[in-house]
Amino acid sequence: MKTAESIKKVVLTGHDLTLSQLVAVARFYCEVSIDEASMEKIRECRQRVDRITEDNQVAYGITTGFGGLSKVKVSTEMSRQLSNNLVLSHSVATGEPYREEQVRGMMLLLINAFCHGVSGLRPLVAETYVQMLNRNIVPVVPQKGSLGASGDLAPLSHIALVVLGKGEAFYKGERMPGAKAMRLAGIEPVDTLFSKEALAITNGTYAMTSVGALNLYDALDLIAMADVTAALSLSALTGQLDAFDPRIHQERGQKGQQKTAENIRILTEENQMLKDSQGLRVQDSYSLRCIPQVHGAIRDALAYVREKTDIELNAVTDNPLIFEDGDVVSGGNFHGEPMALAYDFLGIALSEIASISERRIEKMVNSAISNGLTCFLTTDPGINSGFMIVQYSAASMVSENKVLAHPASVDSIPSSANQEDFVSMGTTAARKSGWILENSTSVLAYELLTACQAIDIRRRLGQVSPQLSPVLEGVYRLVREDIDFMETDREIRIDIAKIEKLIRSGKILETVRKYMPDFE
Repeated sequence: MKTAESIKKVVLTGHDLTLSQLVAVARFYCEVSIDEASMEKIRECRQRVDRITEDNQVAYGITTGFGGLSKVKVSTEMSRQLSNNLVLSHSVATGEPYREEQVRGMMLLLINAFCHGVSGLRPLVAETYVQMLNRNIVPVVPQKGSLGASGDLAPLSHIALVVLGKGEAFYKGERMPGAKAMRLAGIEPVDTLFSKEALAITNGTYAMTSVGALNLYDALDLIAMADVTAALSLSALTGQLDAFDPRIHQERGQKGQQKTAENIRILTEENQMLKDSQGLRVQDSYSLRCIPQVHGAIRDALAYVREKTDIELNAVTDNPLIFEDGDVVSGGNFHGEPMALAYDFLGIALSEIASISERRIEKMVNSAISNGLTCFLTTDPGINSGFMIVQYSAASMVSENKVLAHPASVDSIPSSANQEDFVSMGTTAARKSGWILENSTSVLAYELLTACQAIDIRRRLGQVSPQLSPVLEGVYRLVREDIDFMETDREIRIDIAKIEKLIRSGKILETVRKYMPDFE
């Protein structure tokens, strides 16, 4: 996967947007443009819509009302008021705003869908979105209020408000009225929406997909990070390496499992601490012995989510769609079920990263099962609590994840006078996966800190060689640059803040990739 930071420009065609490109635009402010062939498709489709309205044909969302009002015919003269009213009446989301990168991702996905030339909006509207994205006008989009079908109507309507010079936006770090933000950025708001345009810019899965895709991008790094922390814990706990023998994993054939086992083998090459530990016991507990099976299954889950996300990044999910032959076809592409299931799965997989990590933390701090480490990793137990409460906090986040991992997609509630009688809750699934990601990242940070303390204790005990593998020694030294061994109890909150900042900075994986360039 190409590193998002290295991408400087993205030309949208509607068909080849990648996850890395999404992150490059949403998080790293990469410039965006629409290729000319796609712009021509947008023009041609708008001409088809104009003919429909001129001929006063009956077409959903063009000459009729929306949702439960789809049977109400609307005159050509009133179609513009209909479109504007949809945005005004649908901007009902509430709660804290989405993060800047999440909203930028939504806007990018909208523009990319426009490029297919089946949504029926004017080129002017598409270009306005491009200008807003490139000049970093970020509409204020509250997080709560989407059923995930008909797409993300409420959040996308809040973006559309700013297109019209209404609503609120962030510009240069300041929250302000949308009209002021557009004026300061030198962008002319769209005066009024024409027929079909309101549906084109509010109907679709673009909010849930942006949020979920950004979480997925970080999750792919987090599972790699989990292998690193697991390898350090394995070393500290004098783990048995038989469990990572490639023959075992080839016999089962699960791809993620084989990849994880390979990662652990490479991470622990030339690790004398582990070599000296072989044969100390027949086998380890599952949190060590089954690292390949658990981390591997998580990898496979993320691969499934990646497959669905890659498709949705280039999908058109508004309704109806206007095709080259002039047919206006009403369907249900806005329904978020494909992504609801995927992002529920993402949350479940991420929660498992934390669950097995916490078990390794417990194993290191519990002298009854740590294979010879001191009680709570202290040098003077009794007057010192050591890492006792580190495990408590990790356990708290793991327990919270279990609540959050309950799938949103199994719920539904009818809306729009029962016209929209089965919905996806996909946006809730995507949002929840982000909370689980946050917790699981913290738990891995706790494991990393605990493993480094345990390695120092093991070295002091002198039971085995102090030598780690070069790559793990590199990670250990990076931690110890800012966080000293805890000789006696101190304000550990400072250490926790440092280790969380370090793991979220990406420096750990940067260090690993100096030794293993293709590590993932």
